[in-house]
Amino acid sequence: MKKTFEEFPLKGRPMPDAPSYRDLAYGSPVCRATFLGLLFALFLTVGGPAKAAETIKLLVLGDSLVAGYGLRADEAFPAQLASALAKDGISAKVLNGGVSGDTSAGGLARLGWVLADKPSAAIVCLGANDALRGLDPAATRRNLDVLLGRLKAAGVKVLLAGMQAPPNMGARYTKAFNGLYAPLAAAHGLPYYPFFLDGVAGDPALNQNDGKHPTAAGVKVIAERMMPSVKNLLGRP
Repeated sequence: MKKTFEEFPLKGRPMPDAPSYRDLAYGSPVCRATFLGLLFALFLTVGGPAKAAETIKLLVLGDSLVAGYGLRADEAFPAQLASALAKDGISAKVLNGGVSGDTSAGGLARLGWVLADKPSAAIVCLGANDALRGLDPAATRRNLDVLLGRLKAAGVKVLLAGMQAPPNMGARYTKAFNGLYAPLAAAHGLPYYPFFLDGVAGDPALNQNDGKHPTAAGVKVIAERMMPSVKNLLGRP
């Protein structure tokens, strides 16, 4: 005949008012309920199962400078920015919203499409083709004004990256175009990065043969220089 648990002598058995672990686990229904209650309390104390780190969706909306003209996909700005963020321990899915040849009007026209990915933050880098085509800076400003307003209305945090007109457009045009970005950022209360191509424009060693599009090394410089602004945008200073 098998003996029950209670029939085995236990050395150093606690006093009746202090049930042991084995008593709680295998004893009366009341003891078992007490044991399960203690386990549940411990579970709540340690916070339950660990949650996976949240991955940020960061949209980069722009033209060929963002799309990665003349480069492999992993050399384009969004890919290099994602790698730089990962090295700093920031998990981010950087969405390449660049279309070669796009203007501020083109970026505005496809905004609904790129927002379908539901990014939580965005970097706006539009206007280079507006300047190359000599489009009216006032029209560029209107397009970006509407675009930034729609991003904010969608709950997307935005970093506005400025562009500069080529000097051959003349002093008057250059002044009007280069001066439209800072007031836009201020009007919308947005963080502002003055010049997307800072440190790269005009340097033959960092640009492709056309002198307009950065090489992979040039894109790396852009990503490194923008990192502090991007980390602040994502709340990771």
